[in-house]
Amino acid sequence: MTKAMIIPGNGGRQINGSWYPSVKNALSDLGLEVIAKDMPDPELARKEFWLPFIEENIDDDSIIIGYSSGAVAALRYLEDHSCSLLILIGLHYTDLGIESEKQSGYFDAPWEWEKVKKNTKKIVMFASQDDPFIPIEQPRFAKEKLNAEYHEFLNEGHFGALKSKTSFPEVVSVVDQFISGNL
Repeated sequence: MTKAMIIPGNGGRQINGSWYPSVKNALSDLGLEVIAKDMPDPELARKEFWLPFIEENIDDDSIIIGYSSGAVAALRYLEDHSCSLLILIGLHYTDLGIESEKQSGYFDAPWEWEKVKKNTKKIVMFASQDDPFIPIEQPRFAKEKLNAEYHEFLNEGHFGALKSKTSFPEVVSVVDQFISGNL
């Protein structure tokens, strides 16, 4: 059975809120084993805790769905590991000048974009022009570096961080198409 892991953002957000439960349930209905757990060190999302946790829970054929700091963690993870499908939501590739992001450890070394591309079959990104935390130039730059399929919205904000978002059918559709061989 293929595994899919949802990696949430930092700031102590719980995996049982926002769009996570509906995506988890929909992916389970597609026959996937879905790992959706609260992460260790949820406030700072430090690399030293998150990357081993990801490694403990998935294998090289897994699907990774990373949101915000979880997307950043997924990128670092894929510099040294593999997955079949990578979905990045609300991605940034710099610390944005935020001290807690600096403390995470993800931005201490240059990005190894080529390794990430080599270590996954498909990369799909979701970004929004009105994201109050992530300037749109951040995901646009990463899209080019990763040669990712890219979906840019006008008014999704940070995909549930400040306004209610209880489902994310676009993510489910991408996974369904991928596992059906249509993506």
